[in-house]
Formats: sequence, C-alpha cells, structure tokens
Amino acid sequence: MELKGIYKFKDKNLYDLARTHTSYANEKRSGRTDSNQRLEFLGDSVLSIIVSEFIYKNYSHMPEGSLTKIRAEVVCERSLYEIAKSINLGSYLLLGKGEEKGGGRKRVSILADAMEAFLGAIYLDSDLDTVKKVFMPLITDQIVAAAGKEGKKDYKTTLQEHVQQNGSAEIIYKTVNESGPDHDKTYEVTVSVNGQEQGSGVGKTKKDAEQMAAKDALLNYYDEAL
Repeated sequence: MELKGIYKFKDKNLYDLARTHTSYANEKRSGRTDSNQRLEFLGDSVLSIIVSEFIYKNYSHMPEGSLTKIRAEVVCERSLYEIAKSINLGSYLLLGKGEEKGGGRKRVSILADAMEAFLGAIYLDSDLDTVKKVFMPLITDQIVAAAGKEGKKDYKTTLQEHVQQNGSAEIIYKTVNESGPDHDKTYEVTVSVNGQEQGSGVGKTKKDAEQMAAKDALLNYYDEAL
C-alpha cells in the first residue's frame, strides 16, 4: 500500500483502485473490479489547482496569459509521463494480459493517466496540503523550466498576433540609428503597423532592438501586461 519513498496509503482500496488499469478491470469484470478512470478525472483537477497555486504565488510578476502557458506546458501528458517514469510508477500497475505483453508499463498514456489517478487517490486518502508536499517536489523543476522559457518572451510574435486579430496588417521594423564601435554596436529600431509608428527599442543586436520595439508597441497600443 505504498509508493516507495513517495506516499504510504491508509486506505488499501484507494491504493489498489489507483493502480488498476481498464484492461485489468475488464478482464476481471466478473469480480466487479473498477478501474482508475474516475480517480484519474479527480487527479486532473487536483493537479491543475496545485500547479496553478504554485505558479500564481511564485511568479507574481507574470500576467495571466503567461501563467496559463506555463501551466499548460506542465499539466500535460508528457510531463506526467516523465514524473511517473522517475518514480517507477509502471511497476505498481495492474494491467490486463494484452497490455502487459504490449509493454503497457512503459506506455506514455498509461503512465500519465495512472499518475493522475494516484494524485486523486492521495487527495482522497489525505488532503490537498499532503498532495502538495508529495507531488510538488516532483514537478517543480519542470515548472521552473517552463517559466524560464516564458520569461524569454517573443514580443514580435505577440505583436503580430495582436494586430492580426483586427485583420491583415503590415508590420515593418526599421533601424533608425547605429552607434558605437564595430565590436560593441548599439542599434535603435522602430516598428510601424500599417504605416503608423507604434514603438521603438534599443539593443546590442538588431534582433534584440526589434524585440524591444515590439514590446514598446504592445505596452503603448495593445494594453499588453508584460
């Protein structure tokens, strides 16, 4: 009744239910065996709330859109699979003979779903704070990595997305000034949308200056919280 080194269940039935794949339940149908699908449903919501709370508290400088992107990258099948693999979750599962022979213990979808089921089971066996203590250490590195990528925001792409919401538009970046020696130049760039200048930026490369010009335009014209 224990995920070794992770959590010890008080309720044996919850532990067994969390590890029961549908293939096993179907084979044992005469014995009225249930699968972990309902626990998986619950675990999905538990995962979403604990990750949402963590990024809300730890990335207070980021807008709602960025938090949503971070959560989406972390609360996904691939992420859950990696965590399940790291704790050898496959070895705990009850699988039908076909899934067993087909390598089900290493299958991405099965492990990801089982991870959600165990989250749901731990929640029912304890409480939300316990789930956080058990699970957050397993996923924090993935959150930090996702937040790091989001922190390096592509302002040019964001600007393009904004202006295209109102139909087609011509976005032009223009270098208006270069200063400094060849080995240490600084560039100033402006950005215009349909002929109207909307922002300017400075950078050590033209690409960086264009990103800053796009950011300036987003702040000035599109109410983008950056």
